[in-house]
Amino acid sequence: MSLRWVFDALSPAGRRGRLSVLLFHRVRPHKDPLFPNEADVAEFETRMRWIRDWFRVLPLEEALRRLRTGSLPARAAAITFDDGYADNCTFALPVLRALGLHATFFIATGYLDGGRMWNDTVIEAVRAAPGPALDLEDLQLGRHPIATVAERRAAIQHIIRCLKYYALDQRQRLADQIAARVGAPLPDDLMLTTTQLRVLAGAGMGIGAHTVSHPILANIPDEVAWQEITESKRHLESLLKRPVNLFAYPNGKPERDYTAAHVRMVREAGFDAALCTAWGAAHYGCDIYQIPRFTPWDRAPLAYALRLMRNLWRVEHVATA
Repeated sequence: MSLRWVFDALSPAGRRGRLSVLLFHRVRPHKDPLFPNEADVAEFETRMRWIRDWFRVLPLEEALRRLRTGSLPARAAAITFDDGYADNCTFALPVLRALGLHATFFIATGYLDGGRMWNDTVIEAVRAAPGPALDLEDLQLGRHPIATVAERRAAIQHIIRCLKYYALDQRQRLADQIAARVGAPLPDDLMLTTTQLRVLAGAGMGIGAHTVSHPILANIPDEVAWQEITESKRHLESLLKRPVNLFAYPNGKPERDYTAAHVRMVREAGFDAALCTAWGAAHYGCDIYQIPRFTPWDRAPLAYALRLMRNLWRVEHVATA
């Protein structure tokens, strides 16, 4: 099914053009029952074929340069991944290369080489916990039935929602306490190694910064936020021996997860552009340091396309002074 003519009309070339930026995190080898909406390799390949057929996929840096100058091609799109999971290299990269597509990977540098993000500690602990219940009431995190996959999924969602906006040290401490209580060994190979990061870069993919420890920037002191932003850039540039010009805000909701002050920090740190997770498509004259991103979750091609079409004309919400 070809829908190019519709996307041509909705996203023409030049200053009237719109840039659709897709956001992914993981591509798993097989379906994970705890996360049924996350793409496995087969689904990811199918969706990338749709995107290749409907859009002109550009490297993100090129797309943003052309956005600034009003010279986007019709149906412009870019592909991004956040956090730095190992499966980005082992499963996403082969699909991208086979289809001739480019993506940019935003890396939380503190988790390279054997690290595990706090939320994955929660996820894997709940996955491994013996049933039928997980009692975390003494941690002010509730008591959760976990006899079924659906109950485990609900428990994970509740715990992560509670912890996400805690202070960095408290968030990590509580995640570690949950893991210790479960007592099962947890995977320590979820994130990219430095070698895998260099494989991505060597394949011509874009690399961007995503802080060191993935904090909610709005919840930490300015001096800590500045260190998180600048150190992630410095570390990646040291590893790759090339400039890192793009940044993605952790979690990325404007005004809730980052503010106009953090937009200024990113600019002052020397980044050329930054991306958030507000829905919408970027347009000529928009804030290049708050580029919106969106990914449909539909499995049928027409539904997936229709959601992308609606997103092209969504007015993005950005952080303001």
